[in-house]
Amino acid sequence: MDNRLSEVLKIYATLSRKDVEKFLNTKDKKHITSCLIDILTEYFNDKNSSAVRESVIVSLSGFEPHKQKIGYNGYRKDSVSGRVEQCEAKPVNVNTNNRNAKKLDGGANFTDYSWGRFQRDKQHNPLMIIGGFIDGRLIYIFKFQFNTARNFLERLEQQLQKHFPKGDVSGRYVRSASFGFKHYKECSDLRTDVFITQQELEEYKSYITKNVYLLLEQTISK
Repeated sequence: MDNRLSEVLKIYATLSRKDVEKFLNTKDKKHITSCLIDILTEYFNDKNSSAVRESVIVSLSGFEPHKQKIGYNGYRKDSVSGRVEQCEAKPVNVNTNNRNAKKLDGGANFTDYSWGRFQRDKQHNPLMIIGGFIDGRLIYIFKFQFNTARNFLERLEQQLQKHFPKGDVSGRYVRSASFGFKHYKECSDLRTDVFITQQELEEYKSYITKNVYLLLEQTISK
């Protein structure tokens, strides 16, 4: 971590807000800009927290992020019908500094999943928002309704059946119910948003699986 950023973080953690503002006012624009970029870089690449990446893809998809940690990640209300739509965000980040990092493959997972949660998701049919990041840079967002991807639903059911063949067990969950691009790529309502240029896509090619890369390339060329 840069010494200037470390200094700012320690001051923020140990002094009053007024003292922090006083300290920052003594620094020039270049110093503040450098610290802000360092903070964003650290935050977007934090392997232990996906909060900021989650908030970004939820907002870019037209939803208002939920503030609570439990439940769906975002919502939006139809001004005419009053209907509230929920979304489930799955941001995945590839850190290229990690030699063992996997490629962006369109996959993600549900943490601590259960039959109860699966039935709730089927009932509410949230919009799935799958975000792919490389070193904190947003590459794509894949979106589809929970109930429209048959292979996706079957993949979740298979994992739940394997762990809980007789139904949920109190206090126990499927730690990571995973799914891949292949489980929803044929979904009729799949939407793809790409946030990089063709040139940037080529630069990131070695960090993206072939099938995902081809879809992104096709989307950019449209």
